Amino acid sequence: MVLILFMIAAVTVYSQEKTNTSFGVVAGDSVKEKIAEPFTWGDFTWLQGNNRQHNTLLESKYFTGTLTMDGNFNYSFNRPKDHTNVGSTATFREGEFNLSYIEAGGDFHYEDVHARLVLQFGSRATGVPRNDNTPLRGQFDLYTALRFVTEGYAGTHLNVWHGINIDAGIFKSYVGLLSYNNFENWNYQPSFTSDNTPWFFTGIRIQTFPSDRLKIEYWIVNGWQTYGMYNEIPGLGFQILWRPNEDVSVIANGYRGFDTPDNSNRARVHSDNSVEVKYYEKKENFISKAAFSLTGDIGFESGGGVSAFGDGDKPAQNFISGMLYNRLWFMNDLLGWTVGGGFIHNPGRYLVLMPTGVAASTFTQNPGDKFDGWDISTTVQYMPNEYSTWFAELVHREANVPYFAGKGGVTSSNGYLQPLGNPEGFIPDLVKTETRLIFGLIVRF
Repeated sequence: MVLILFMIAAVTVYSQEKTNTSFGVVAGDSVKEKIAEPFTWGDFTWLQGNNRQHNTLLESKYFTGTLTMDGNFNYSFNRPKDHTNVGSTATFREGEFNLSYIEAGGDFHYEDVHARLVLQFGSRATGVPRNDNTPLRGQFDLYTALRFVTEGYAGTHLNVWHGINIDAGIFKSYVGLLSYNNFENWNYQPSFTSDNTPWFFTGIRIQTFPSDRLKIEYWIVNGWQTYGMYNEIPGLGFQILWRPNEDVSVIANGYRGFDTPDNSNRARVHSDNSVEVKYYEKKENFISKAAFSLTGDIGFESGGGVSAFGDGDKPAQNFISGMLYNRLWFMNDLLGWTVGGGFIHNPGRYLVLMPTGVAASTFTQNPGDKFDGWDISTTVQYMPNEYSTWFAELVHREANVPYFAGKGGVTSSNGYLQPLGNPEGFIPDLVKTETRLIFGLIVRF
């Protein structure tokens, strides 16, 4: 981390020196040239977790719209009877055609004022927020109020350096590298690192751009993927994004908060770091591009009865994970093939997605409870244009404890609620492995 910060500082100074000679008022000139917007000098559509589109269809003077439709068919070789998937924020239903994600909204912009409102529908609109228990604290139902808003914020732009944005509301998190919108990803089912770190924050975000190659972002938020706040102190975080050229992107995220219900003495610290490198590009060849992404996370909880890595009678609570993906593009980016996977080590299970249904009450999150897992996947994407992606993915995941839905299901033999299902006395069927096939189409305008 220290090395990364040193390199960023050096490049920033260099970039500012270059900027001072290229922009601003020159002696004898009366017209000040406009400072270039950050990262617009290069083509970064190849990045994992970044939009691959070059053009925006729904654009006007004051509003830029966006619409995503994401549907899939998710088949598990475990064949759970209740058609319920476990431990994923990308797929929730098994053996069915499913409209997983609808994203609709856009950006309003007028002079130095801007706002973004993007609504979400589909199974992810109910599947992802359920991991946040802060709506249970206090009078009002934040699930009902906010679960259909994937992004909603307003802010202002300051013409300082290469820009400063100050926004307040709900905004997407890129901790874990992959995007919440799967149209922007090389693969569909996220590895454990992404699936168990936040998809959104609620609070204030301050983005600063000291140069057109560097962003330093600060967060003051209610908590770790929460609508409300568990205790009385907000979470604090940052992101540093550095792109020295078109072929390299470096991201460092950090977070500290107090996110354990009714335990204000337990602090959470998390560090998430990624590097992406495009190591080959010849558009005229059969293999037109090649790139990889590497992500490593380390974090812990301390205080309130636990310690970071075990201290006497205090059990360990930490999070160590990583993921690596390699991507090849073929026939001038008509096809994409990604192979990769990752691992997770999370004693205390404080970030592990809880199983659904009756299994939620049998899968414990006691201090020191062990959880280790790994996954591997291969994904083929067909991209006939910039607005649609057809894909097929094979993913295999394993855990050291029973975690995934087995043939008997996790709700009951037929469902979770009467009259179809009766979970009373039902014992969920959790197994240590799963293999799934996912087919789908994602369209984005």
